[in-house]
Amino acid sequence: MTEREFLIYLDPEARLCRYRHYHVSNGKEIIEFRIQLEVLVGSEWYAVVRYDTAHGRPHRDILHPNGEQTKDWFEGYSVADVLTIGQSDIMENWLSYRDRFIKEMKK
Repeated sequence: MTEREFLIYLDPEARLCRYRHYHVSNGKEIIEFRIQLEVLVGSEWYAVVRYDTAHGRPHRDILHPNGEQTKDWFEGYSVADVLTIGQSDIMENWLSYRDRFIKEMKK
């Protein structure tokens, strides 16, 4: 089994948004993963959206500043499929996720 973990700043100059990636594979098969978008507000990093295999099934958590979260399950998809979906979603929509989270913080 192989573990990989890395961090990518989505706004390299400002360094206020980052993509955190962790996965475990057995050969070419992804066994488990956790990827998330994090934003820096003040001096604290907050998870905004997370895809993972916690609870035994791949899913997405939309996280809110008040501690609530919305869970979306991916029934019928493989672990690798949801990892790919999550990577694409975060990379394509990180600005929207960030703006939504910051707007909710101001309420």
